[in-house]
Amino acid sequence: MRLIKSHGFGDVKGYELGWSPFRRPMMTVYLYVVDDLMIDTGLRHMQREVIEIAKATNIQKALLTHHHEDHSGNAAALKSTLGVSVSGHPLTVSKMKSDFRIFPYQHYMWGKTVPLEMAAAPEVMETTNFRLMAIHTPGHSRDHTVYLEPDRGIIFSGDLYLSDRIKYFRADEKISDQIESLRRILCFDFDTVLCNHYPKPKNGKQRIAKKLQFLEDLYGSIRRMWEEGCEEKRIFRELGLKEQHFIKWFCFGNVSMGNVIHSAVRSFNTIQ
Repeated sequence: MRLIKSHGFGDVKGYELGWSPFRRPMMTVYLYVVDDLMIDTGLRHMQREVIEIAKATNIQKALLTHHHEDHSGNAAALKSTLGVSVSGHPLTVSKMKSDFRIFPYQHYMWGKTVPLEMAAAPEVMETTNFRLMAIHTPGHSRDHTVYLEPDRGIIFSGDLYLSDRIKYFRADEKISDQIESLRRILCFDFDTVLCNHYPKPKNGKQRIAKKLQFLEDLYGSIRRMWEEGCEEKRIFRELGLKEQHFIKWFCFGNVSMGNVIHSAVRSFNTIQ
């Protein structure tokens, strides 16, 4: 099944994409268009549709929030087919040069990103009507970057938000970095959070604050129990955390609520 829906967020166009060979997609991904700029490029499984969107909206530039394949999947095709210039954080530039490995579930859900040469994005990206400030927000990935439109109170948040409360965590995510990134973004004024999975057109700053509070409380509880000598399994159990067993199995353990405990404990050991 190929899913594509268009959404309007004021002067921003959002395109929701999803793919599955048998059933409704497990998760959809948004890309956004402002003027002649595309922010993130969607999953490679939907390459034909993304190229058609780019043609219809006269896209000249693409900006990546980070390198993950559901965000960067069509960057190479847009560049080679339409001559679109692609840019992002310097760490994204470095990562996108390489043929980085992904898990089988990522191949299945989104498809593999094709390497490409891209440019480092300027600190401020300007289009005809938008002015986007790059703010490095590591945690979900080392290169993760959000783009703030200060005059309109909009952030293109990549995977910084996702939800008020997390249900699972990637093995390579860093909870301590995520907390610092959420604190950093809350220093700015905005109301609209254009997340790449669950956009919040209104009260977005409050939703970011809720996620920060959840992670701070969780991180603090894990640290208290770890300092008391509790092992990770006991911390997980006593905090009443729930494992999504199918998700953990399907993702070979790369996505699991247990990973948040591992991430926190790694950070404690680092700062000892």
